[in-house]
Amino acid sequence: MKTTDKYIDENKDRFLEELFELIRIPSISSESAHKQDMIRCAELWRDNLLKAGADKAEVMPTEGNPIVYGEKIINKKKPTVLVYGHYDVMPVDPIELWNTDPFEPVIKDGKIWARGADDDKGQSFMHAKAFETMVKTDTLPCNVKFMLEGEEEIGSGSLAKWIVKNKKLVKADVILVSDTSMIAADVPSITTGLRGLAYWEIEITGPKADLHSGLFGGSVANPLNVLCEMIAECMDRNNRITIPHFYHDVEKCSKRERELLNMAPYDEEEYKKSLGVKALRGEKGYTKIEQVGIRPSFDLCGMWGGYTGEGSKTVLPSKAYAKLSCRLVPHQDHEKIAKLVQRHFEKNAPDYVSVKVTPLHGGEAYVCPIDLPAYKAAEAAYMNTYGKQPIPMRSGGSIPIISTFEEVLGIKSILMGFGLGEDAIHSPNENYRVDHFYKGIETIIAFYQHYAEMA
Repeated sequence: MKTTDKYIDENKDRFLEELFELIRIPSISSESAHKQDMIRCAELWRDNLLKAGADKAEVMPTEGNPIVYGEKIINKKKPTVLVYGHYDVMPVDPIELWNTDPFEPVIKDGKIWARGADDDKGQSFMHAKAFETMVKTDTLPCNVKFMLEGEEEIGSGSLAKWIVKNKKLVKADVILVSDTSMIAADVPSITTGLRGLAYWEIEITGPKADLHSGLFGGSVANPLNVLCEMIAECMDRNNRITIPHFYHDVEKCSKRERELLNMAPYDEEEYKKSLGVKALRGEKGYTKIEQVGIRPSFDLCGMWGGYTGEGSKTVLPSKAYAKLSCRLVPHQDHEKIAKLVQRHFEKNAPDYVSVKVTPLHGGEAYVCPIDLPAYKAAEAAYMNTYGKQPIPMRSGGSIPIISTFEEVLGIKSILMGFGLGEDAIHSPNENYRVDHFYKGIETIIAFYQHYAEMA
């Protein structure tokens, strides 16, 4: 470790400047005007991998943005780690809320301020520099492959197709990812689960046209009222989803893992204060940490219909609409849940309205067993650098491509994130702590050392 620590210290300024070169490229995948920036960013990633010591690295075309692939095989008999990251970033709007130029990184208060500083250029670049450090100090104990995409922020559509065609190329024993967060700066954690997602739009139709609410109100069903009633009936007083068979495939988390999850520091009063609410509401029998980590949710994301303009208009609307989402947990198939919810609304619609349910999109949940050798290696790595055992954390969010990796490639992903909730990813003034950048490099190196021994 002293050898690698010395290399990092001697090259730390260069590491940051090379990261800044990546950040300066506005690789916004959702905006077509930045198509050439996507290519420039991919090519710079390729060049960085080659300079870091990869045997080969290339920019591989897809139907969308290119994928950067690189590898170094030191011994085919040794385990192989596949590093995944993404070089695309979110749009910067509203630009007027930024305190600095989003694509001209600056260091202030010990943080890098820029779009992509955390998500995911800063975090993924730690892997390139950890790799370089091990190669240049002759301490790399495993084979390493890199897979960096340019569409994570828009759904990873090209990557999902690419890995099916390139299964042999990316064959590995484990996938290593840094695109998540820690509980706190002094509380290391490993994300062991991600919730899946299912999303629908619902249309309720009553009379063939809007009606006068005075002449017809009370005798003709109001689609908005009916829609509200149908949605309200989907949850009981204990905030449990009432749709039949919804919980059929829900994974039951072990008592030990629930205990570990609840070791995370949590101040309910501070949490409520930060959200501006007087009280919390969640499924009875589960803590707040469990409610967002290991239990599914059902939410009305939007509703509209009738008259919503200025002033009043006494109208009984012909149609009512809603957008619904469910966050799902491991073993809940998003397509199965989509059909389950669709059938529920169609079956329970009263005769005085008709209903149309349109599934929009979704993705599977992901869970990593905490007894996996690669997890144990990550756990030991955090112990080396932070001096504390990392807490396993189930995230309420979703990264659908992670479950796709497991489905297509048949291997697990270890989510070693070093970001913080305060890093403002996807928002103006995104930032990433400089000490976390270096600490991440050190921890990733320690992971390789432990994994080579445990695998």
